[in-house]
Amino acid sequence: MTFQVSKRLLTVSDYHKMAEVGILPDRGIELINGEIIEMSPIGGKHITIINRLNKLLTLALGDNAIVSVQNPIITNENSEPEPDIAILKYRADFYGGKTPRATDSLLIIEIADSTLAYDRDIKSVLYAESGVPEFWLIDLKEQSIEAYWEPVGKAYKYRALLYPGDVAEAQYFDLKLPVAEVMP
Repeated sequence: MTFQVSKRLLTVSDYHKMAEVGILPDRGIELINGEIIEMSPIGGKHITIINRLNKLLTLALGDNAIVSVQNPIITNENSEPEPDIAILKYRADFYGGKTPRATDSLLIIEIADSTLAYDRDIKSVLYAESGVPEFWLIDLKEQSIEAYWEPVGKAYKYRALLYPGDVAEAQYFDLKLPVAEVMP
């Protein structure tokens, strides 16, 4: 006898309602493709790069963009990831109490140690599908940045692999960061 199990995937609306009534923890989870995913704890190098990027990006971009650190963005009806850094289009109301959408982003940055394959295989697809114009994946082990841009379907058309000595340059707005300044 074969049993068939059906799975009910959550929507962003379901997820928000669960948070409102206190079912979900405040941090440490994200909604990806309708499923609640427990995020990996971050280590010291990860924290260092987030803090370093926050300072570098805020100084470089000034009032031309919003640097959002470890805050959610809505990518589709069933996904609300919390990227390490989201560079958002500037809005004077700072999104007026609403969660920004993927279409509000200029660049998403994920920092990976143990989550490299997940960020590359799952999150990059999610970001590409939702129209995030550019995605950078910082690989702590290799001390590199994988830069992806121009989303087409479930992937990005272009990819560059950058190491200390190279300069990471945003494709759609004015930003240049020496990779060596980003790495611990």
